[in-house]
Amino acid sequence: MANDKAQTSTSSAKQPSQTRGNRHVLSALVQNRPGVLAHVSGMFASRGFNIDSLAVGETEAPDLSRITVVVRGDERYLEQVRKQLEKIVTVVKVHDISSEDFVERDLMLIKIKATAANRTEIQSIVQIFRGRIVDVTTETLMIEISGQEKKVEAFVEAVREYGILELARTGRIALVRGLPRFDEPDEPAPTPVEDAAPMVHGHSEL
Repeated sequence: MANDKAQTSTSSAKQPSQTRGNRHVLSALVQNRPGVLAHVSGMFASRGFNIDSLAVGETEAPDLSRITVVVRGDERYLEQVRKQLEKIVTVVKVHDISSEDFVERDLMLIKIKATAANRTEIQSIVQIFRGRIVDVTTETLMIEISGQEKKVEAFVEAVREYGILELARTGRIALVRGLPRFDEPDEPAPTPVEDAAPMVHGHSEL
């Protein structure tokens, strides 16, 4: 997936306004085809856009996937990112849900050193954060934590002193509350894209 940034140069794409400013959550419906995620991430890299988080997965429709991207910047920067995404052939729709009433979650698996002396303390912290222990060995605990970004990061700080061995996060996923407004039922079905055709206008090399 790639967007085109109104003929601005890569150097201007790396101005500070793109790495500072408000946090925006973009939700994009895309055709469920091989290589779509590579085109999206390639576009961000080639344009110098900074990504805080990117997550992708299938939707309720088997031919569509949803990509959730978190970026930071002013309104001009957000508009550039959105227009670039919309120019990708396999992108069906892009929506900035930051101004909507939405639910956001981040999933993390974290492996922590755990001795007989501190295991009970760690278990208490897990309960406070409503986490779940998913694996136990004589020397480690693996914990699953889900919630908003600030909750996940607070848990990381709370257990850092015990020794974090490994950590993996999904990135943020989000949906607007209430009846769907983004996935309107009267939208025409996306036109299949031939494998031989370039997936990005003007960027077939990506």
